[in-house]
Amino acid sequence: MTVLTWSDDRVEQLKKLWEAGLSASQIAAELGNVTRNAVIGKVHRLGLSGRAKSPSSAAPRPRKARAPQHMMRVSRPASRGNTALAHAFEVELEPDPIAYDNVVPMSQRLS
Repeated sequence: MTVLTWSDDRVEQLKKLWEAGLSASQIAAELGNVTRNAVIGKVHRLGLSGRAKSPSSAAPRPRKARAPQHMMRVSRPASRGNTALAHAFEVELEPDPIAYDNVVPMSQRLS
């Protein structure tokens, strides 16, 4: 791994390119032999992160007009919270005696 030292010339070039609005990837390609992350780290250490926004991104974009709704809205019953267990199920209290007539006890099973 090659360790790159930031010379004064490279730092000045970095500052100029950053102020010109180039991305970290573009600056890394321009400087050569340096990664995008190295550029981001150096910009952070130099305190250059506050770049002026371009006029196009500073102004809010106009909103598009919404198309009229052609579908009719249907109201739904209001329910709040977890409704997964909200349904009441019928509980069978007594087992059906007819269903257990054909059951073989464990002690009498062959396998």
